[in-house]
Amino acid sequence: MKLSKLLSCCEYSVLKGDTDIDIIDVIYDSRKVTPGCAFVCLKGFNVDGHKFIPDAIEKGAVALIVEDEYDAPQGVSVIKTNNTRIALAKMSVEYFSHPADQLKTIAITGTKGKTTTVAMIRSILEKAGIKTATIGTLGIVIDNQIYKTNNTTPESYEIQQAMRKMVNEGCKAMVIEASSLGLKWHRTDGIVFDYGVFTNFSNDHIGDSEHKDMEEYLNCKSLLFKQCKKGLINADDEVWQDVIKDHTCEIETYGFSSNADLVAHNDSLIARPGYIGVHFDTTGVKELSVDVAIPGRFSVYNALAAISVCRHFDLTDKDILDGLNEVKVKGRVEAVPVVGDFTILIDYAHNALSMENILTTLKEYNPNRLVTMFGAGGNRPKDRRYEMGEVSGRLSDLSVITEDNSRFEDVMDIIKDIKVGLDKTDGKYIIIPNRVEAIRYCIENARSGDIIVLAGKGHEDYQEIRGVKYHMDEREIIADIFDSLS
Repeated sequence: MKLSKLLSCCEYSVLKGDTDIDIIDVIYDSRKVTPGCAFVCLKGFNVDGHKFIPDAIEKGAVALIVEDEYDAPQGVSVIKTNNTRIALAKMSVEYFSHPADQLKTIAITGTKGKTTTVAMIRSILEKAGIKTATIGTLGIVIDNQIYKTNNTTPESYEIQQAMRKMVNEGCKAMVIEASSLGLKWHRTDGIVFDYGVFTNFSNDHIGDSEHKDMEEYLNCKSLLFKQCKKGLINADDEVWQDVIKDHTCEIETYGFSSNADLVAHNDSLIARPGYIGVHFDTTGVKELSVDVAIPGRFSVYNALAAISVCRHFDLTDKDILDGLNEVKVKGRVEAVPVVGDFTILIDYAHNALSMENILTTLKEYNPNRLVTMFGAGGNRPKDRRYEMGEVSGRLSDLSVITEDNSRFEDVMDIIKDIKVGLDKTDGKYIIIPNRVEAIRYCIENARSGDIIVLAGKGHEDYQEIRGVKYHMDEREIIADIFDSLS
């Protein structure tokens, strides 16, 4: 593709050479430079891509996209632009031939609920026969094949590349988690989403390498509603009107508020062996009686967001109801099949706040016992261990302390730190350092009506010890244990 074509939607000036040259690829990582490519110099918090220009030229880059002036050797074109991240996004759109034009695109932003809402939307659309791929915390998911990514919202090149693959494999819709940092760093630029969703807003991601303050954090989330056609907004969140300030899209709202376009009411909890969730009814733009296979009132909000989006597609109410009743989010309060009158949930909770949230939610279901199995990551702040121990000791009927990515620390040292928090409570606990044996203990000692939470691993399928990642999928372990008991 001609460089001039790649730059057709960019604002730029030519410092050296010309744009009438062929480009075989667009690269922003100097380690991946190949002969004949354009190298885009991105400025990050820790690394400035301009420093790697000599390496890129040596490897055969024929064009440089820069923010700073650079005197390149003969035969290398130098293109200057005010923001190379915006340039990368727009060049990637051209390079992959505008794949978003061939998909219905949905972006979810908010502090919490993005991963679950993405899964709910996909579940509903797939029920309706609309092949749907996703991008987010779990990676890029196409046809249940997962491609790992470094960020919740990958770099713009990876997004466009993924969408082209989605189109080539017959997908009709794409749902993406649009993180505040992804929006801030222009990773979703070049896409006008068909639907943008706002879930909620709370304190998070404040720090030198993220957002300088809550105002910037909020402003970055609001960017989505300047690059989508229709915005679906949680009207119960106190900052929702700030999020849509200066929006350029149509707005619809959802929530428990009677002023919302889609209103939830009559919410209640559902619990039976192997199934734990919520029920609610809706009125307004859609009247439904809904069961959701994920526990907690927050699941109502995520489901409302999913309904708000999916009602605009060509599908039936049954598709919506079946999609929500059968949805699973890998590693997010994920119920797994069991033999017996109890429930096992796998969850990613790996700090005190996330653990408190899930345990508080599950206590509302009045289990016979709430059993929490967890460990803590090695080479991480010790305060996290103390706090997790204290939360589990306070909220669980029994804590089962075990390993969780001990990395380069001795697992018993980590467990000793967890005990510091546990011992501040009168909570009962048992120590079983081997995680597989800890899971076996939970199953073999389960009582009727128990809810057992395996916390910390979530969607992860490995255990990291001394720098080595060993395969370990808790779903497989649970199935093997039940097989051995049958």
